[in-house]
Amino acid sequence: MEHIIDASGQSLGRLASQVAVLLRGKDQAVFLNHTRPTAKVKVTNVSQILITGNKRDGKVYTRHSGQPGGLKTETLSEVINKKGMAEALKRAIYGMLPANKLRSVMMNNLTISE
Repeated sequence: MEHIIDASGQSLGRLASQVAVLLRGKDQAVFLNHTRPTAKVKVTNVSQILITGNKRDGKVYTRHSGQPGGLKTETLSEVINKKGMAEALKRAIYGMLPANKLRSVMMNNLTISE
């Protein structure tokens, strides 16, 4: 099953949660959490997503290399400037999916177009 979502005028978090539910297949009557999901989601007009409040400067993504002093941080506005709004949406959806072996399968079923 393929879903096409128009992202223009929608907020980032609400859109990401809607896409995460569709990628997992929880909208289908035959949902089982241990089976490989087959739903494909295509998101269009990602550049027109709304970001409300102070999230552009307040939302901070962190990662650590494991080495002393290896903490790296970047704000949402830096991610959007470097990689575009599609990367911000992809990170939001990735964080809403379960952290198991099926997460990469679900992310491969996601197509994002500016």
